[in-house]
Amino acid sequence: MNKEIIIKYIIIMSLSSIFSFSSCGQSATNRQEMRQAAVAGSFYPAEKIALEDMLKEFYQNVGSDTCSNVAAVIVPHAGYVFSGEVAASAFSKIDANHHYDHIFIIGPSHHVSMRGASINNGYETYDTPIGLVKVDVDLCDSLIKGHPECFTCNPAAHSTEHCIEVQLPLLQYHFHNMPPIVPIIIGTEHPETLKKIAKALAPYFSDKNLFVISSDFSHYPSYKDAQKVDKRTADAVSTGDIEELEKAIAANERDSIPNLATSACGECGIATLLYMINGNKGIKINHVMYRNSGDSPYGDKFQVVGYNSFVVLRDGNGKPTSAVGFNLTDSEKSTLLHIARTTIANRLNRTSEAVYKESELTSTLRMNCGAFVTLNENGNLRGCIGRFGDSQPLYRVVEEMAEAAAFEDPRFNSVAKSELPKIEIEISVLSPMKRIHSIDEFTLHKQGIYISKHGMSGTFLPQVADETNWTKEEFLGHCSRDKAGLGWDGWKTAELYTYEAIVFNEK
Repeated sequence: MNKEIIIKYIIIMSLSSIFSFSSCGQSATNRQEMRQAAVAGSFYPAEKIALEDMLKEFYQNVGSDTCSNVAAVIVPHAGYVFSGEVAASAFSKIDANHHYDHIFIIGPSHHVSMRGASINNGYETYDTPIGLVKVDVDLCDSLIKGHPECFTCNPAAHSTEHCIEVQLPLLQYHFHNMPPIVPIIIGTEHPETLKKIAKALAPYFSDKNLFVISSDFSHYPSYKDAQKVDKRTADAVSTGDIEELEKAIAANERDSIPNLATSACGECGIATLLYMINGNKGIKINHVMYRNSGDSPYGDKFQVVGYNSFVVLRDGNGKPTSAVGFNLTDSEKSTLLHIARTTIANRLNRTSEAVYKESELTSTLRMNCGAFVTLNENGNLRGCIGRFGDSQPLYRVVEEMAEAAAFEDPRFNSVAKSELPKIEIEISVLSPMKRIHSIDEFTLHKQGIYISKHGMSGTFLPQVADETNWTKEEFLGHCSRDKAGLGWDGWKTAELYTYEAIVFNEK
């Protein structure tokens, strides 16, 4: 690597980020073609050859052992001379030939405070010295419109922000075919808001997508204090348990370490990831590398910044835990039905009868997957609410969806106490959704359908086909018109997803 080039960029790196102006909006008419690089020349070289030489050395130094089941990485976002090799150590674990539909890049806002998160749907591409990176603006639009409680687009959050930009050359250099990105900046650490963000993103946390969490760790303690603090935080992240992370950060604060400003500047993104994988036994987080700025020849050891990298792996088959692929025993089905009914009865009777004993739940009931709970009264639908994705254990999903079906379905009044004896409960345990591009890929009666376009969506469970005897086209037309609000033929230009279900009821 050219030493003069490094010296040039480390001098610039101490300055504020180069400012550029941007605009983002939910309308394609307001969209611009390209977001110009804001920190090329400060955080990393602005010349392509110098940048690629630096990246080549990073990847050579960290080796080429790869995994076939990488779901996410946690990587630093400082200047490359400080943290680039640490970031490359995690990216190198990804098979460069593996196809992902999208890369979700999530980082903290360094410039703007927000109540939720900002998704940059204002540009078609991001520019770097290596070339352009495509943004999936349609998906960005859909997330913003579909989840206004947690997503918006704030131009100021993206115009000078480096935490997403610095990941792009590392990804471009590594992947043979760079997937489109979904750039997300989080401006809060409020747990309830982060849970909402995690819930909105959970359907995309599948083997089709890669999540990149952009975060540095300790800021400004001494070299030895940073090593202690960053190990404690890293050990907590490796457990995959959000409570362990919270305990570690609290312990760091209690120790009153001189000059410690934060344990992780991207704590919001890490927490969002941990909320998404909460309880998923098929996910493992491996720590890859640690360094801090004091390890760089350009940093001192008095006030340093810490850098950890992690790789997040699915189960050995590289697939998420799913409802299809395992069977529920009669006892497990009975347990889920009992959970659903007891949850509703407790709400109606204003009691707190134990719904389940966690110690007695089987490993299958603890697996993460989606589910719908359907209520029928005298053969007529009385409520139906469900959740896709694999962010929570099955037993918890059934508990929450049972209460939602009884009291939150906007199509019906809340279930009355006198009705409960007449209500029959049905549960549908769901597999992850699969994107299809032709209705020839959809099997009527066996699969459910999910239709999405411009933030509007709707679904029919597989058993709806048995109840209606519709043709495949009628099934899609009714779902498009009656559930998604897209009109009878709206499915023809919408995104289509299929899923399977294990269906059982109280009969």
